[in-house]
Amino acid sequence: MKTESPAGGFSRRGFLLTAGTVTAAAALTWGSPLGEAVARAAGTGTAGRFARPDTAVGPKFRWWWPDGNVDPDEIRREVDQIADAGFAGAEIAAVHHSIADKSVLDPAGHGWGTPAWVAAVEAALDQAQRRGVTIDLTIGPSWPAAVPTITPDDTAAVKELAYGAVNVAAGATYNGPVPAPSRAPSSAAKVSKLVLVQAARVNTANSTRKETGLDLASVQDLTGQVSNGRLSWTAPSDGSWVIISHWERGSAQTPESGPHTVPAAYAVDHFSAAGTKAVTDFWESHILTPSVRDLIKRAGATLFEDSIEIETKALMWTPDLPAEFAERKGYSVLPYLPAITQDNGNQLYAYEAALTRRVRYDYWDVISQLFNENHITALQDWAHSVGLEFRCQPYGLNTDAIASAGILDVPEGESIGFHNLDDWRSLAGGRDMAGRKILSGEMGAYTGGAYNTTWKKFLLTVGGAYAAGLNRSVIHGFSYATAPNVKWPGYAAFTPYSGAIGYAESWGPRQPTWRHIKDISGYLRRVHQVLQTGTPRVDVAVFRQTGYSKTGIGVSWFTATGITLGWNHQFISAPLLDLPNADVHSGRLAPDGPQYKVVFIEGDHFYTMDSTLQLGVAQKLLRFTKAGLPILLLGDWSAPVVPGVGSDAENATLRSVVADLLKQPKVKVVATLTDVPAALAALGVTPDVSYAQSSTLLNFHRYDDKDNVDYYYLCNGKHAETVKPAVAPIDHQVSFTRNHKNAVPYLLDPWTGEVRRVALYTEDGDKVTLRVALQPGEVMIVALASPGSLGDAPGRTHATATEAAEVVLADGKLMARATKGGTYATTLSTGTTVRTEIPDVPAPITPASWQLEVEDLQPGASATETKTVMHQLTLDTLQPWPSIPELADVSGIGRYTTTVELPRPWTSAYGAYLQLGQVFDTCRVTVNGKQLPPVDQINPVVDVGPYLRAGTNTITVEVATTLNNRLRVSDPTVYGVASRQAYGLIGPVSLVPYAQAVIA
Repeated sequence: MKTESPAGGFSRRGFLLTAGTVTAAAALTWGSPLGEAVARAAGTGTAGRFARPDTAVGPKFRWWWPDGNVDPDEIRREVDQIADAGFAGAEIAAVHHSIADKSVLDPAGHGWGTPAWVAAVEAALDQAQRRGVTIDLTIGPSWPAAVPTITPDDTAAVKELAYGAVNVAAGATYNGPVPAPSRAPSSAAKVSKLVLVQAARVNTANSTRKETGLDLASVQDLTGQVSNGRLSWTAPSDGSWVIISHWERGSAQTPESGPHTVPAAYAVDHFSAAGTKAVTDFWESHILTPSVRDLIKRAGATLFEDSIEIETKALMWTPDLPAEFAERKGYSVLPYLPAITQDNGNQLYAYEAALTRRVRYDYWDVISQLFNENHITALQDWAHSVGLEFRCQPYGLNTDAIASAGILDVPEGESIGFHNLDDWRSLAGGRDMAGRKILSGEMGAYTGGAYNTTWKKFLLTVGGAYAAGLNRSVIHGFSYATAPNVKWPGYAAFTPYSGAIGYAESWGPRQPTWRHIKDISGYLRRVHQVLQTGTPRVDVAVFRQTGYSKTGIGVSWFTATGITLGWNHQFISAPLLDLPNADVHSGRLAPDGPQYKVVFIEGDHFYTMDSTLQLGVAQKLLRFTKAGLPILLLGDWSAPVVPGVGSDAENATLRSVVADLLKQPKVKVVATLTDVPAALAALGVTPDVSYAQSSTLLNFHRYDDKDNVDYYYLCNGKHAETVKPAVAPIDHQVSFTRNHKNAVPYLLDPWTGEVRRVALYTEDGDKVTLRVALQPGEVMIVALASPGSLGDAPGRTHATATEAAEVVLADGKLMARATKGGTYATTLSTGTTVRTEIPDVPAPITPASWQLEVEDLQPGASATETKTVMHQLTLDTLQPWPSIPELADVSGIGRYTTTVELPRPWTSAYGAYLQLGQVFDTCRVTVNGKQLPPVDQINPVVDVGPYLRAGTNTITVEVATTLNNRLRVSDPTVYGVASRQAYGLIGPVSLVPYAQAVIA
């Protein structure tokens, strides 16, 4: 929001946020602890909670250990480092992809789940409870969930269904062994069980480019004809035939980058009660010592499971699937197995196209139900029994992740795997319909990002996700200090990766930017505080017939157009309509939660856009709209069908219900996307946030009914990381809906914790309109609250228009502010127009030279020791470090110092904005010996007015870098291919004076 105003080259955001500090803030000394300074500035109540949010709302780290090959004393030190940095805690994970020779980690003596591992976990929990932070415990070593107490042949182990096939000509006899699986089993899987042998006639009319068509009516079960592993069968004389065998066996999948244990751990069956029991039994027997159990109750937070990456080249299977399928779907899956069978992720056979789609839908729906019941729900119940919540990334398979998010205590997404913001919105819909509080995110993993990832890049990534429902980041990640044979700057879980630069970053004291880490953690805590307050308010519930996530597939019109006009939406699926909150009050769905204004339904994106609805869903929608809920359908809904294999009678009933639905006054059907806006208008539905032109502004709205405050989180972001062109600055009017008729707008600065009343805006009924100007990735938080409730003067008089660059509130007075002297007219909310005289203002100042002191961080005597070499330079012009010979391969911390002369008199009517321009990476500013509040790292423009004086002023900008440039030369085998990064204060830097005067 710090774009240059048309009336001058200074920060409008600075005007709004610092108006109350022109006289008072000079007393603040930001060289004292950040929390104390913010506390003095913010007061108590809502403003105080924002300024000083509880530790519990803060971000966490993924904390990577090389299994149990760790020192409990070092574990305690690292808990202290995380706590001292302002984070809420850490998630312990056994991850060591960077270590090629796993034997050096001694998996037998120091593997996951060994006494050494448990002792380290105990140390982490104990130190965490001493420091007031919490620890999350991953479900097993690496991922997916696995334990060393089973073999691939055990009932609890993950299973696959392999196929074998042989072609038989018309009238020919096959006499031989049952067709063997097309792919050999793992050497660790010793048992293969023949489940079924079938014969089917080839029907080319059903064939696709990759699938052989079969005739369903011809399918024969030959299993009873198998004797001693052999089969004799004569094909009918009408056409070509195929014999297909189905073999159940263990897939022998092990956790990523093992071994982590001796004996080896094998993945459990995620669809059976036996698989879950194998996990909980291991924890009960090996990890939950009396001490750990006690400490979990004091410092434990969640049991965590990563994304469900079950890998098989056959068909995902569980032994009870045929019985479960028949019970849940009312027909046998066995005749349809050929159309479900997979090889290396590819479908092999097909019946008639529509039938094949519906059978596959039913298969995955049953898998989804088994996963949600036998795995997620069962693990969550057990976690509760030991004092933990369950946090899980419930995707990776073709299961209903939206429904899973409605079950989980804490659903989680991930930045590296989510293709766009709609992936977040799918999990947010489950969370909010279920009345859960947190949507967590594994944030900041970047391919090839090891030791070159900036905090600015991280903030650009999370900014949009927060606008899509994320409200807690688990940062990827914090590596344990060391491991055998590692190089400086210490152990890192993911680098080197296969000998090359790995992904993700290893944050912590080894990083130069750790010097400024409290600024980052404070910012994230405040964003989280806002986004965890009250309940969400969402415009649109998009009904998804198939609740997948991590697909990147959005929703028609709302994703492409609606978002750019202020609309926000979430996805819901059928199971969410069974939740207690699935009710309608005052025309809103989920009245105790997101209060959706309209339900939008289109064809199933994952099944050729078929117009499908479950009968029960259609009946609920009919009940909802009769209670006043608007519903908008896109496409042809004249002959809908149930999504799976339904009977003619069921489809007939569905069509009757939908026909009744379409007759209701609150229901509209549109044929094309261009008809959507008119239909929404006809339904009387408008977004909570709106603006006249298309914009890259993203928003998320929450309402705190306890304090009657509407919170709007805004980010100038993009729907997907890969979208081109890049986001540009925005500057336009935005209208916000207020729930409290007397509410006035405030700006909440997540960097400093300051809360400031907005002085220039207009009102129209329940709408408040103000100017929003944001740089790419920049964030703004607007609160609509009663006058005086956030610590300012309670009066309602404000400006509605002005010729000045800005109008601000200072000491309860309206003031005009400008960078040029003159007389400026301002219209007040009373209807009065007032003219204000602004004195002459000095011209912008560009510092002539800088003294640069650099702490050059280099490898020390061991992998975890760092030595510092100092450099002193004088710069006539600012330029990146690689352009300065002495600093070409330096990483570290630079302090740029300059002086500027300000004329006399320089009274309290004057101030100035320090525009830093381009900075790599993090920075802090000190003026005349006083450290300023944290700098917005996305758009570093700082109001330095309260710290300036007439005459000579000393300005210091401290900049911290990544380790990329040093590692290029200290470890060239891995990092030598990296390009130098343009470190430092690059600018241009300008001090832009302003003046202000009271609007009489």
